[in-house]
Amino acid sequence: MALPGRLDGALSPRASLQGTENKNMGLLSLAIWLPIVCGAVLLALGRDSNAGVVRWLALAAALLSFLVTIPLITGFDTGTAALQFQENLAWIERFNVRYHLGVDGISVWFVLLTAFITVIVVIAGWEVITDRVHQYMGAFLILSGIMVGVFSAVDGLLFYVFFEATLIPMYIVIGVWGGPRRVYAAFKFFLYTLAGSLLMLVALVYLYYKSGGSFSLLDWHRLPLPMSAQALLFFAFFAAFAVKVPMWPVHTWLPDAHVEAPTGGSVVLAAIMLKLGAYGFLRFSMPIAPDAAREYAWLIIALSLIAVVYIGLVALVQQDMKKLVAYSSIAHMGFVTLGFFVFSELGVSGGLVQMISHGFVSGAMFLCIGVLYDRVHSREIASYGGVVNTMPKFTAFAVFFAMANCGLPGTAGFVGEWMVILGAVKYDFWIGLLAASSLVFGAAYTLWMVKRVYFGAVANDDVKALQDIGAREFLMLAVLAIAVLWMGLLPKPFTDVMHVSVTELLKHVAVSKLN
Repeated sequence: MALPGRLDGALSPRASLQGTENKNMGLLSLAIWLPIVCGAVLLALGRDSNAGVVRWLALAAALLSFLVTIPLITGFDTGTAALQFQENLAWIERFNVRYHLGVDGISVWFVLLTAFITVIVVIAGWEVITDRVHQYMGAFLILSGIMVGVFSAVDGLLFYVFFEATLIPMYIVIGVWGGPRRVYAAFKFFLYTLAGSLLMLVALVYLYYKSGGSFSLLDWHRLPLPMSAQALLFFAFFAAFAVKVPMWPVHTWLPDAHVEAPTGGSVVLAAIMLKLGAYGFLRFSMPIAPDAAREYAWLIIALSLIAVVYIGLVALVQQDMKKLVAYSSIAHMGFVTLGFFVFSELGVSGGLVQMISHGFVSGAMFLCIGVLYDRVHSREIASYGGVVNTMPKFTAFAVFFAMANCGLPGTAGFVGEWMVILGAVKYDFWIGLLAASSLVFGAAYTLWMVKRVYFGAVANDDVKALQDIGAREFLMLAVLAIAVLWMGLLPKPFTDVMHVSVTELLKHVAVSKLN
């Protein structure tokens, strides 16, 4: 089947990509396979391996994997929406499946964010994880490479393989190093996300045959489709991506997974894995089925507003700090999907900025809870009180991240939400007003937790015995604090990178593909 002429899109057609492959230097493959291979090596060391050596090897691998991703930004051309740093090789030739990688302004920041968070997670588990250290560090390194693969894949089947493969390491992390109900939480996480993805696989197979035997996203973005087919494809993709975000009402797996997961698992789950679903909306749902995306935008907006408002109210009554921050993540991701489906540059860019900032802020929030849990072995808000009296340095970080979670101006948490609200007001004043008013709930549940945990008189002997953070914990929190401040005070480098790609995506979605 011959494909029609060019439609401007998030991924420009192949003809416009000439010359971009020469500068790739295999960076994306290195970013994917370096942590995977290093993780496999750590797994092969066995339980008898020296835990100290394993930790240093894991840190070296994580740092090297992060350094590999830096040239993706320093060498990124912000003036084009074309894919950059491409690698395009035959994989399964019989079915025209290709090992096709590339990043644009929408995806490149998430590659860096994934590698950066992996370094933080390795440092966070340095002293806390004492059992099966090689497996713990190996699982996170492998997961890091797989998630980079999701953000880099330009072949539909390759994307699906990476997308589903993320379940395995996270399932193991929750199931082995999690809390008392870890097996239940791990199964619920696995089944929810796997069930949603099965419909996506059906959609990919349909698009393969409809496009004349191609799994290329570039081809699928230009493929004309009737409205009935677009609607079915849109909801098939929705089933996979909505669960991953997660959107209301398929969000119930997330609080359980967060509560039972170890601190590192919660950090990666909130900072990166939730972003895979939102990224899928931009890469699949909107450009492949633009008419259906515009037709059913009201549904996504409604579900997003429910997440922002209702889930915010649910967070207000939580007694467990991890559950409170988990529900907070659902509310913040509601802002992301709201921004995407108001179809404005402010909204989509704001959603992307919110995804990145949420990676920093939510990761930091879970690390702070982990610091307290490691000392007191309780996540209940009632177990604390007056922490500032015994841990002043830690409290300074914790309160700063809580303020960022509220959307305090000058922090990363403010920029994305403000852009989404502006985009929503432009789309419909009342939608924007409802989204803006929900910020009150975010401030309420966050400040309520901060007041009861950190301020006031010392509540009990456990709090009285607390010792302030050491150099390792100070380092990981300080690095995240710098990132939150940098993005809050100087968001332009982030928005400049994504600007042209977002503009092209919106142009593409505005053009009908009905045949």
